[in-house]
Amino acid sequence: MVKPDWIGYALGAGALAAGLLAVTSRRILRAAIYLLFSLLALAGLYFWMQLEFMAAVQIIIYVGGIVVLILFSIFLTHQTDELLPLAGTVQRFGAALVVLSGGIGIFWLLRAVPPSRPDAAAPSVHEIGKALLSIEDTGMALPFEAITLLLLAAMVGCIVLALKDRTTPS
Repeated sequence: MVKPDWIGYALGAGALAAGLLAVTSRRILRAAIYLLFSLLALAGLYFWMQLEFMAAVQIIIYVGGIVVLILFSIFLTHQTDELLPLAGTVQRFGAALVVLSGGIGIFWLLRAVPPSRPDAAAPSVHEIGKALLSIEDTGMALPFEAITLLLLAAMVGCIVLALKDRTTPS
């Protein structure tokens, strides 16, 4: 099945544009929403490349976990209306330039990499599941547990910050 190239370019451009907006936005809630759109565009790019498992992981872990945690942290700290500190024009332009040059670099890198061999066998869902639950050297159980502890620590820290704001006298 031939996929039109313009779909991949549109998804990549959307991810890059949302990333630029996330970096340059002054409102923290808008920056988090732009990050959400950027990650969703990347998941769409994975679907377009027929990497369904990677797209599902992108949506479940990054969109469903990380962005939701960031949004909860923003709402718990009661800082949704505040502006981020105004960075100088040079810093904002530099951040936008870094994101843009990274996107262009990834684009050229992907263009230079030859396509994978069609005779390479893709792992089955059963093999992927065994690798994710395995505790051996090639298993992924320990990294998932570490990510869980990291997210838990971030959420507890956010709750402590939110409670500290409530207890300080005005």
